[in-house]
Amino acid sequence: MEFKSPAYYIIPVPVEKIKPNTYNPNAVAPPEMKLLYESIKADGYTIPIVCYYVKAQDEYIIVDGFHRYRVITEHKDIYEREHGMLPVSVINKPIDQRMASTIRHNRARGSHDVDLMSNIVKELHELGRSDAWISKHLGMDKDEILRLKQITGLAALFKDVKFGKAWVPTEEEEQ
Repeated sequence: MEFKSPAYYIIPVPVEKIKPNTYNPNAVAPPEMKLLYESIKADGYTIPIVCYYVKAQDEYIIVDGFHRYRVITEHKDIYEREHGMLPVSVINKPIDQRMASTIRHNRARGSHDVDLMSNIVKELHELGRSDAWISKHLGMDKDEILRLKQITGLAALFKDVKFGKAWVPTEEEEQ
């Protein structure tokens, strides 16, 4: 079967069926949020949000596009103009792949909250993902992963790390 990008299957979804994910580390400052609102007001939604569909709850969990979602939920004029609908591109991937997608989308255009990023590294590690997997799928080098693991302070994140022999300081002779 030939692969076809999800962007070829954009669907209108009522905003009430769309829910933010719990792991997005991306933050947008108020001036940029105002600019995003102005952009959507002037141009409309030119980029769909990316979601994962949860059939059992009949809801869409945001993978990318949280701030575009915020605009419609926080601005009555946009909500009314869009008839309470957002353009959505659906991906069907497990949670670790969705987390990786969120980070890839965000890193390609913005900055991240360090504490939230460290929590994502922790969660991916707890899901059984290796540092090599995290590096490949989130675009991080091993030093960045190490720093983020250190922030969480969890020894479990280092259980498979092989450490070299450390030097032992010698006491200097009294002068």
